[in-house]
Amino acid sequence: MITVHVNATGASDIPRALVRRAVTGVLRREGVRSAEMSVTFTSDAEITELHSRYLKRSGATDVLSFALHARGEDPLGDIYIGHGQALRQAAAAGAPPEEEMARLAVHGTLHVLGYDHPEGPERAGCEMFRLQEEVLRQAVGT
Repeated sequence: MITVHVNATGASDIPRALVRRAVTGVLRREGVRSAEMSVTFTSDAEITELHSRYLKRSGATDVLSFALHARGEDPLGDIYIGHGQALRQAAAAGAPPEEEMARLAVHGTLHVLGYDHPEGPERAGCEMFRLQEEVLRQAVGT
């Protein structure tokens, strides 16, 4: 069974059903039949603190992922999405905010499953980003 928890305190614009559909879509696409994922939308202050504590980087970020399972175990992960950062990125890209939030949930799920991407300009053309956008299109229904 796949379980996806979506947590957001104080934010009423979180597309919970879309986020669940997007995360489930990644897992099913990767052949996962049993998993538990938690997606938590945080404030800029909270995501900045997590970013500093766990990655030793300053400033707000869009998404942080933590795989909590060992090799061979069913996927278990926590994903934190910076709500304000997601909204800013959506505005800058001219994308619907709910789509950007789902994109970040997909991105985080892929990291939990072990995917990674290069930094820099080649990032947008890598396998992880191709898969991310494919799953997102299916979840959004376009």
